[in-house]
Amino acid sequence: MSNTLEFTDSNFADEVEETDKPVLVDFWAEWCGPCRMVGPVVDEIAGEYEGKAKVGKVNVDNNPEISVKYGIRSIPALLIFKDGEVVDQIVGAVPKAQIKKQLDAQLA
Repeated sequence: MSNTLEFTDSNFADEVEETDKPVLVDFWAEWCGPCRMVGPVVDEIAGEYEGKAKVGKVNVDNNPEISVKYGIRSIPALLIFKDGEVVDQIVGAVPKAQIKKQLDAQLA
C-alpha cells in the first residue's frame, strides 16, 4: 500500500499550497519512461517520510492547470514546496539519495 497522495488541479491548493509540512510533488505521465523509473522511488520516500512530509504525484495529462501554473515543461519533474512556495526542484530521473537530500534540507 502506497502512502503516495494523488494531487489534482482541484485539490492542489489544499493539499500542497496550504499545508504546514514540506511537500514533494512528482509531475509525471503514463507514457514517460523516466517517470516510471522515478515513480517507485517516490513511493518509497512517501513511506519513509510519513508524518514528516507529504509526498504525492500529479499526472500532467490529467491536470494541465497545475502543470502550466508551475511551468512544467519536461518530466519527470519533482518540486519541493514549503509554506506554499516552490523551494527546490529536480528534473529528470535522479538517485533516491539525491531526492532525499533535497527533501531533508526542507525538514530542518
